[in-house]
Amino acid sequence: MNDRSVEQPSADAARPIDIALLSSVFVIAACGLLYELAAGALASYVLGDSVLQFSTIIGTYLFAMGVGSWLSRYFDRQLPAHFLRIELMVALVGGFLPAILFLANAYAPGAFRVLLYGMVMLVGTLVGLEIPLVMRILKRNVQLKDLVSQVLTFDYLGALAVSLAFPLLLVPQLGLVRTGLLFGFMNAAVAVWALWLFRKELRRFRSHAVACVLVLLALFAGLLGADHITRFAEDKFYQDRIVLSSASPYQRIVVTHGKPGYRLYLNGNLQFAERDEYRYHEALVHPVMATHGAPKRVAVLGGGDGMAVREVLKYPSVESVTLVELDPAMTDLFSQHPMLTKLNKNALTDPRVKIVNADAFQWLQADTDMFDVVIVDFPDPTNFAIGKLFTNSFYALLDQRLAASGYAVIQTTSPLIARKSFWTVVETIESVGLTATPYHAHVPSFGEWGFVIASRRPWRVPEKLPEGLRFLSTTSLPLMFDFPLDMARVPAQVNRLSNQVLVHTYEQEWGEVAH
Repeated sequence: MNDRSVEQPSADAARPIDIALLSSVFVIAACGLLYELAAGALASYVLGDSVLQFSTIIGTYLFAMGVGSWLSRYFDRQLPAHFLRIELMVALVGGFLPAILFLANAYAPGAFRVLLYGMVMLVGTLVGLEIPLVMRILKRNVQLKDLVSQVLTFDYLGALAVSLAFPLLLVPQLGLVRTGLLFGFMNAAVAVWALWLFRKELRRFRSHAVACVLVLLALFAGLLGADHITRFAEDKFYQDRIVLSSASPYQRIVVTHGKPGYRLYLNGNLQFAERDEYRYHEALVHPVMATHGAPKRVAVLGGGDGMAVREVLKYPSVESVTLVELDPAMTDLFSQHPMLTKLNKNALTDPRVKIVNADAFQWLQADTDMFDVVIVDFPDPTNFAIGKLFTNSFYALLDQRLAASGYAVIQTTSPLIARKSFWTVVETIESVGLTATPYHAHVPSFGEWGFVIASRRPWRVPEKLPEGLRFLSTTSLPLMFDFPLDMARVPAQVNRLSNQVLVHTYEQEWGEVAH
């Protein structure tokens, strides 16, 4: 067989064939990173948004790429044919990765973790084979200066493009399953291009052509059935009927409906259940609102579902409520969707409510307003991005926005399941000079759940509560501040931006429950 290119280079200047080869590097890099990001996103949806998951997926993928690069030394002859086959395999395995993992989680949850890392390892190995083969084909066919630097430039540009498009465009508009299949198509397109470009070199042209057609048909069929695949998997996973699902740049939002009523899930984690959410939100809001007496300016950080705002608006003294929620998809859904606005009693469309879609940490740094009450309703500290909202730096900023007679309250995970995590938050609040008053309440959907009041003056039991509450009373409220022996205070460190000990502690404590 002739190992020369279809066309002979006449000069050092890049020709169309050169650009085409380098463009394939761009596509390959984009597709490879996309599959890695998809695996990481699915792991966060299914296994929890864990630092360990994120790190091990990246590590496994990079290791696998190294294995693939090492294996490339054994591909000496028929390089275009090998490259074409590898592209088709990447297109199939990578393209169907999200769909397979979604279905595995629904119908074989015990095998999900093994399948996740197995597919990441396989895709990483195949991607690791691609670039060395392309470079060797380029070196063989094209006389380009600085070959390595040009290949790496296109490689990095492809990675940059997909890293920006994945959270901002692809997942919100297409969803994970359809995004994976679309990029599988791109890998298959590179294979088709290689089929045409090296048609005179391929010994089994017809077989390769048939393989390309079959892969494209499989991916096209997957695209047509993407919605059915997602719905099929999620209906099984969530058990109750899914009435709404969407993906934003920040999270996957799913609302289900069954005998317990409506339930909200963010990245697969339950946020509230209609049948008992009133317990959580009454316990979160009223101990500080009622104690203040006549709060006028209130800030709610997190809580984009509007349930906490609903409770705040029960106080006639309230003149303004500023809701700071990172994800505009949440506030849009819970201010516009009839089914969801019924749950929060149209709280987000109340004229007293101002919605700010921003990172709460940055908002506290930039804002100068003072508040009588601040309600902090963030998700649990499952990663560093959320963990920063539980640090002494954050609480120092919170202190600056709190009026002298004001109170803040922070949801603080379970003092029973994550005992050390709970008291870490208490220790961290106290480290900035605020008085921390911890308490807990039983929410059937979550179990025993904890909260901490932060203030410059001691908290006192309120004399009265708003009418119409379903859970709290002036008699039962003081009992929430008593901690039995299995939830009593334990030594804990201050959670700082520089160490984020809370994230590690939380992951360890809840991980023991999961296993």
